[in-house]
Amino acid sequence: MRKIAVGIVSAFVGGAMLVSGGAATAQTKTSTVDIRDITPNPVVVKAGGETNAYFKVDASSDVDSVRLSVEPQAQFRAMREKDAQKLDSWRFAIPFNDGDYEGKWKATAEAVKDGRVVATDTAVFAVEIEEGKAETRITRFSADPYKVRKGKSIYFSGRLQVDDDGWEGVRGEKVNVYHRASGSSGWKWVASGYTKWGGKFTAKTRAYKSGTFKAVYAGDDELEGSTSRTDYVRVYGGWWRR
Repeated sequence: MRKIAVGIVSAFVGGAMLVSGGAATAQTKTSTVDIRDITPNPVVVKAGGETNAYFKVDASSDVDSVRLSVEPQAQFRAMREKDAQKLDSWRFAIPFNDGDYEGKWKATAEAVKDGRVVATDTAVFAVEIEEGKAETRITRFSADPYKVRKGKSIYFSGRLQVDDDGWEGVRGEKVNVYHRASGSSGWKWVASGYTKWGGKFTAKTRAYKSGTFKAVYAGDDELEGSTSRTDYVRVYGGWWRR
């Protein structure tokens, strides 16, 4: 009987140990954090603008908070981490502008419990900066002569320049010349010319009425448009049909 009793006690104790072991396993649940989505990716920023990137993070229910930061992956460029603004739950927003590093970035999510980091996750995304158009200007615009007989020629000249770390001439671009007759509020096209070395352009038209002239460059995918100062020409005498 003693052996049987001992056996029963041993079995009981063993059962209690198994139950205790199960409770211990439930208490050591592993905390998790996961960066589920980054939108948009790549993050495209227009020159002079700003674009928000949104990060969706999942975390296990036992964590107290989640924090997110991003930094460029390039080792040669030191930049401080950009902090995220919490929106709702574990969803974050981070603004990017054209002064930020262009290339690959790394996002790091940290799950915090009882004041310490218990889980981390990282993800890679890209930032692209769209270049803006370069500024242009038309200088030295002139309509000559300043006084001309009707039917004779008026000659135009000027220079088209682009700001590329300093003003320099632009070649091969079309510049249009417009006329506004005295007493009129509208502008009418009268001539065109193409820029050559140093951005210089020339054009001509026939005189028919006194008024002001201006040169206009429309711009393209890389260059902003620009307009010159105006120049007045007095037209006198004679009868002429344009």
